[in-house]
Amino acid sequence: MLGIVGWSGSGKTTLLEAILPLLARGGRRISTLKHAHHGFDMDRPGKDSFRHRAAGAAEVLVASERRWALLHEAQEGEEIGFPGLLTRLAPADLVLVEGFKSHDFAKLEVHRPSLGKPPLWPGDPAILAVASDTAPKPAGPPGPEWLPLGDPAVVAAWVEARLLAPTLSLERGAGGEHNG
Repeated sequence: MLGIVGWSGSGKTTLLEAILPLLARGGRRISTLKHAHHGFDMDRPGKDSFRHRAAGAAEVLVASERRWALLHEAQEGEEIGFPGLLTRLAPADLVLVEGFKSHDFAKLEVHRPSLGKPPLWPGDPAILAVASDTAPKPAGPPGPEWLPLGDPAVVAAWVEARLLAPTLSLERGAGGEHNG
């Protein structure tokens, strides 16, 4: 699992869209989990599934020969939480998580200095790399690995080497160095 985190408008979804086909080569099964705003809705008024939910269905499973989607209406105070959401996914070679930046798991930050927002990595040791359109300045303590945001092939190769190669690890060694 790898999180893709960054400020709103930094290009997280655009980067995911660019690296997904590269990572899915060779029949790999890649899943994504996207954090959405509170009021999001995939359903549309007038559709049968919308009508079922409006009539009181707690869950509506919409299915065809090619795909299915489960619409679950959370009850007041019910929240499945990040770990519960992960259990809803089928087994995959890799799960890419967009958002959920406050959770503790390996992450790649998308950072655009032009947005005027500070990088997230200094406050989050789980950020292993930063994909940016600007190379880092050499001042200060060493940070995570820098990747060119405009080159999805380089970013995908980094993900493959760190997460899809069976002999590599994301664990930090006793001296704080990064293995892999």
